[in-house]
Amino acid sequence: MPYALRPAGLADAPAVTELLNDIDRIEIGRPETDLHTVEADLKRPDIALDRDSWLVFDGDRLVAYGLLWDESGSERVDVDHYVLPDHQRAGELIFDALEARSLEKAQANGAARAVVHLHLNTEPTLDTGLIEKRGWHVVRRYHVLQRPLDAAADHLPELPPGVRLRPCAEEADRARVHALYQSSFAAHFDFQRRTYDQWLHDVDADVLDWSLVWIVGTEDLGDAGFLISRDDREAMGWIRSIGVLREARGSGLGGLLLRHAFAAFAARGRDTVGLGVDTANSTGAPALYARHGMAVHYAVDTWETVLI
Repeated sequence: MPYALRPAGLADAPAVTELLNDIDRIEIGRPETDLHTVEADLKRPDIALDRDSWLVFDGDRLVAYGLLWDESGSERVDVDHYVLPDHQRAGELIFDALEARSLEKAQANGAARAVVHLHLNTEPTLDTGLIEKRGWHVVRRYHVLQRPLDAAADHLPELPPGVRLRPCAEEADRARVHALYQSSFAAHFDFQRRTYDQWLHDVDADVLDWSLVWIVGTEDLGDAGFLISRDDREAMGWIRSIGVLREARGSGLGGLLLRHAFAAFAARGRDTVGLGVDTANSTGAPALYARHGMAVHYAVDTWETVLI
């Protein structure tokens, strides 16, 4: 029976979640994809599901899934791609569609080419030889780190003199975190500047527990750093973003934020916390995380292709 290709809809979220967890079991040894995460992806305001999503079925079984979105408004396009190992041809059908759509999106933005990025586990279910033949290559590596938590040992850190730390409690605090995020990440690889409203969607503001978002500062510098975490993943507590302004780096604020998050998660009964980091990050973040007991859970490569 030939494969059947069609767009995804919100009602497909449970089936997509099941597929991604099947792939998680193969790639990292346990399921770590939550339904609400898939639903949030399918609800992105910058995609049209009928043109920017793809499902491939073998009979009644979903065997491959793809999604495309455009945050740059220019040549940069991002895609997700998942396929079960025994269905590589199904994965190729999605690549045919997403590459064509990526170039169409970039050209509609006025760009002459599309620069497309895809994140894959370093030992993926996808046969990467197939995409290497299509011109894809690895441009970056990320580590997903994790750390065990212990409520008896992970206590809220004492604030040094002149340092203040507060939760993100008011709308003005949210706007401040957005500004700190834009400034502290501006020089990072693959950074895309986002308006306040776009950023609110990125962090799922409507459902985010803002008591798990903190701002840190000093008397001299004012607000100088932030940490966004969330407690809606079944597998572990999650630190989504941590950033410190360039002029405040090296002053211990990043470590203070980490220890505060560890204590907050431990107090909630969590036994593990995780985050993702660019291994080529030039701010010293990988070393900071290692000093605070975070170890590699698995690795992810960023693959790139340029379409003209």
